[in-house]
Amino acid sequence: MNVLLNANSIDGIEAKIAPLRERLTRHPLYAAIQTPEHLRLFMESHVFAVWDFMSLLKALQKELTCVTVPWVPTRWPESRRFVNEIVLGEESDQFEGRAVSHFEVYLEAMEECGANTAPIRQLVQRAPRGLLIEAESAPEAARRFVDATFALIREAKLPALAAAFTFGREDVIPDIFRELVRDLNQKQPGRFGKFVWYLERHIEVDGEDHGPLSLRMVADLCGDDPELWEEATAAAESAIEARLALWDGILELIRGG
Repeated sequence: MNVLLNANSIDGIEAKIAPLRERLTRHPLYAAIQTPEHLRLFMESHVFAVWDFMSLLKALQKELTCVTVPWVPTRWPESRRFVNEIVLGEESDQFEGRAVSHFEVYLEAMEECGANTAPIRQLVQRAPRGLLIEAESAPEAARRFVDATFALIREAKLPALAAAFTFGREDVIPDIFRELVRDLNQKQPGRFGKFVWYLERHIEVDGEDHGPLSLRMVADLCGDDPELWEEATAAAESAIEARLALWDGILELIRGG
């Protein structure tokens, strides 16, 4: 009985994905970012993950809240509050005295350090109002990452969406970005202000606020249903594996492979 309870819980998911998280935290990509050109290559791929994160978030908002007229309350008041809070921060945070999305700050950071924003801008401008996204302009690893994200969105399984968001994006971001900020500040102090702001902002909100709240959201949506916990666990594993594949692809670009 104790094993079953442990499996059908946040602790159960965290135990299952622990080896993958360890690989992600210790990925050689962080140490490989040595020059401004390396950083530009990183950003030119990573920006696609920054962008499709918003579609994952909006898929959650669509399922957890009412976005149609007439309005009716949905069944998950705590989770809908959380997702609305995170949409507010991600879509219209305060930066330099103005409201702006984190994605738009990221684009500005890319321009600040001379990274090429044309491929991601092309995708955003041409993206249809639907779920059949073709990220042909993206580097190969980033294209596969976007494909995996939208395949999950198309399935529209709410616990799986929440788990991918929590364990593959929100919950894992502080560990990843702490490494990046540390290396960046040591190697290129003061040269990439907007990118440093973006990273530090995610460390702040994901580690102290969004991460813990997203764990509660997964528990809220899975409840006492073992099948939903199984779906959530599988989605969490797949999300981290997709991130590892993205990091592998970026590392290959940096090494000239």
